[in-house]
Amino acid sequence: MPLIKDNSFTKDHWTALPDGLPLAGAVDAIISFKRLEQDWDEISLHNGRVGVLLDNSSDAEALQPYLDRLDLVVLEFPVFNDGRAYSQARIVRSQLGFSGEIRATGDVLPDQAGLMMRCGFDSFEVSGGQSLEVWQRAANSLTLSYQRNYPKVGEKPRHDRSERAAAILTDTDRAGAAL
Repeated sequence: MPLIKDNSFTKDHWTALPDGLPLAGAVDAIISFKRLEQDWDEISLHNGRVGVLLDNSSDAEALQPYLDRLDLVVLEFPVFNDGRAYSQARIVRSQLGFSGEIRATGDVLPDQAGLMMRCGFDSFEVSGGQSLEVWQRAANSLTLSYQRNYPKVGEKPRHDRSERAAAILTDTDRAGAAL
C-alpha cells in the first residue's frame, strides 16, 4: 500500500511480521500488540527498529511501558466512520509523550488528513489510486481549530507532560476550590 509521509509518497522501510515469525537480523519490524506483550524480552533485544500495530479497540495507554523502545505505532481505521484511532493517536502523542512515528492504516481518506495530523498522525497508508495532489490539498484545508493546544497541520503536537501536569487540578485542589 502506498505510504504518505512528510506530504509526499515515500518508500515503506517497515516489514509487518505475522505472529509466530521470528524477528531476524536488523529488520524494521511491525508486530502485533499481543506479540509485543508476550515476547517483550526477545523484542527488547532486537537490533532493528520496532513498531507495533494496535487494534482500534485496544487501550492506547497499554503501550506506555513499551514506548521508549518503539519507533512506530500503527493505528487502524477498519472503516472510515470508525474514529477510535483518532483518540488513540491523541493519547499516544499527547498524554503518553510518544515522539516517534504514528501511522494510520486501513480505510484512510484524504478528507481526514488534516484531522489525523492534528491528533498526532504523521504517516498514512493509503489505497492505490489516491492522488498526492488531492491528499496535500485536503491535509492543508483546515486552517482554524477550536482547540488551542492542537498543532497546525505539519507541526508536531506538543506533549510537555510538566506543562499539562501543572494545569490539572488534583482531587484535593478540586475539593478545596469547592469550599
